Amino acid sequence: MWTDETRIRHDRSGLRYTHDLTDEEWAEVEPLIPPAKPGGNKRTVDIREIVNGLMYILGSGCQWRDIPKDLPPRSTIHDYLDRWSYDGTLDNIHHVLYMKCRERAGRQASPTAAVIDSQSVKSAEKGGPASIRMAMMRARRSKAKSGISSLIRQAC
Repeated sequence: MWTDETRIRHDRSGLRYTHDLTDEEWAEVEPLIPPAKPGGNKRTVDIREIVNGLMYILGSGCQWRDIPKDLPPRSTIHDYLDRWSYDGTLDNIHHVLYMKCRERAGRQASPTAAVIDSQSVKSAEKGGPASIRMAMMRARRSKAKSGISSLIRQAC
């Protein structure tokens, strides 16, 4: 329920974009981002702006080419997204923030119960998401078959 306190806490009118991180949000995320790799060039981009760029893309649903010019270049944001996805940084950020949200709500950090529906069980029995994708893909025509049928047509 919206109260005067929650309205103030969730007010984003002072930010450049509604998806930018507040100082409080950045304080939660910043320690979870790995430092620059040693031995390479010094990091020249503002990591907070990279995160703001990712939040803008995710929050607005805009195309990569439509990222505002005052955020880092789309190639830089995309490179960090790839790197953090590959090395587990995004999963780690999600996990830590998820546990903190549960604790603030007065719950245990890790869930103690789960709900599994019959559709989830059926897909797990068949091999999970990969088998679902394969089942939904259209069957390909064999190149050998099409080559044979074209030879038969030519011979007749």
